[in-house]
Amino acid sequence: MTISEVSPAPVRRGSVLGRGASIDDGLMGVALLAGPANVIMQLALPGVGYGVMESRVESGRVDRHPIKRARTTFTYLAVASRGSDEQKAAFRRAVNGAHAQVYSNEDSKSPVKYNAFDKDLQLWVGACLYKGGVDIYRTFIGEMDEETADRHYADGMPLATTLQVPEQMWPADRAAFEQYWQESLEKVHIDDAVREYLHPIAANRLRGMRMPRFLQRRHEALWLLITTGFLPQRFRDEMRLPWDAKHQRRFDRLMAVLRTVNNLLPGFLRQFPFNLLLKDLDRRVRTGKPLI
Repeated sequence: MTISEVSPAPVRRGSVLGRGASIDDGLMGVALLAGPANVIMQLALPGVGYGVMESRVESGRVDRHPIKRARTTFTYLAVASRGSDEQKAAFRRAVNGAHAQVYSNEDSKSPVKYNAFDKDLQLWVGACLYKGGVDIYRTFIGEMDEETADRHYADGMPLATTLQVPEQMWPADRAAFEQYWQESLEKVHIDDAVREYLHPIAANRLRGMRMPRFLQRRHEALWLLITTGFLPQRFRDEMRLPWDAKHQRRFDRLMAVLRTVNNLLPGFLRQFPFNLLLKDLDRRVRTGKPLI
């Protein structure tokens, strides 16, 4: 979920969402397509990358438990954007419990020190999630007008502030955010170790999944196209993922097909699985099951 070079969808009057409608409605399902790209963006900051890669929280490792990690991430998105105060508090406690175990020590191979409670690292993650929302809207709806863009930016703040980031750390407006983003890009670096960790995620290679070799190759080629298409060029270069005009055309054609299919789906399918995650969160709280 990132700002990329994808050709934007034309702005359509009377589209599924309609001008000025909530960007979440009808786009949550297709947002899953950009999930691997957003993970790469987040982990491109070394403190986040090594924090995730060296995490002591076994159940939260994306390389070993991708489906469970995806549920946690998407529940966080649902809670941050639509959750009640009670749901946010419950999920914050669960995430903090896991984050308490994520910090660098003398055994860490990270080039930088890290701590999951670091507000700057959390701000970066929130910024990547916001960027991803912009890109999904641009791909499947079209360019935002100024009013919609400002509203979306304000709505993006909880993606960072639902955990430890104070509101005053969220850049004051979109211009301030762009300055923050450009400055943060100077700190982005994916080394060989993190790149090796991220490549199976980019290709959507699920641990333990077996399929015939030719199907595996086609599956991974398709997902590498999708993931690379949603990445800005800086992150493609860091991941050493090739991209050219031919790749761009293939990506644009695929997104056009998916956009048409998404527009034809009933609302509850376009919002799946996010429309169920908050209910699942309440069920887990009620039954005492782990939230993450």
